[in-house]
This record gives sequence, structure tokens and C-alpha cells, in this order.
Amino acid sequence: MNLLLDTHILLWAAYEPSRLSEAARDLLLDNKYRLHFSVASLWEVAIKSSLGKPDFSVDVDELRLGLVANDYTEVPIAAAHVLRLPTLPSIHSDPFDRILVAQAMAEGYALLSHDTKVIAYGGPVWVV
Repeated sequence: MNLLLDTHILLWAAYEPSRLSEAARDLLLDNKYRLHFSVASLWEVAIKSSLGKPDFSVDVDELRLGLVANDYTEVPIAAAHVLRLPTLPSIHSDPFDRILVAQAMAEGYALLSHDTKVIAYGGPVWVV
């Protein structure tokens, strides 16, 4: 099964694994799951890092290289993902979370998130 990690889960996995819940750690370490990250998460980190947001103060190049080196698969933003956006209800105003939900739905991945708002979209969203 494929897991798409939301941006916070991704950052915590890479830099602060102690912030992950036990359930999240178990999923990330279970070899039956293939781990994926979205270009949208890199985009979010780049923007928020440049704005001085403390939770995002990482080198986005270093983050990407570390993820790829640890066998995470990069998911580009495709037209199929963007075309899903208008079908999503207006539950969440964060455009990064919305594209992650759309990507997970379009690709048939489970989205691993810490954001309880995201679960309202239904489908394969796992809040840990």
C-alpha cells in the first residue's frame, strides 16, 4: 500500500521523529507501506521557510535529497490532481492540504496526516 505523507508528518519524520505519534512511527517503519512525498510539500516548505516560519526552517534541497536517499518516492503535481480540486468540498482553506488530498485520491494512496480537519474529506485519509 502507498502512503502519501502530509508536510508536517514528512518534516517530523525527517528532522524530529520524536514528534510523531507511535501510530505514525509504526506505519513509517512497516515495510508493507511505500512512502511518498509530494512536490507540494516541498513547495510549502520553501515558501514558509522563506517567510521565517519556525516549523519550516529547513533546507528544502537537503530535505528532498534525504527523502529520496531513504527510498521515499516523489509525487509531482499533475493535471489529474489539479482537476480533482474543484470536486473537493470547502472543508479546508489551506491550498497545500487540499492538493495533498486531491493527489491521494487521484493516485489511490492513503494520506497520512496529523490534521483532524483533513479526515472530513473522507476516502483514504489516516490521521495519526
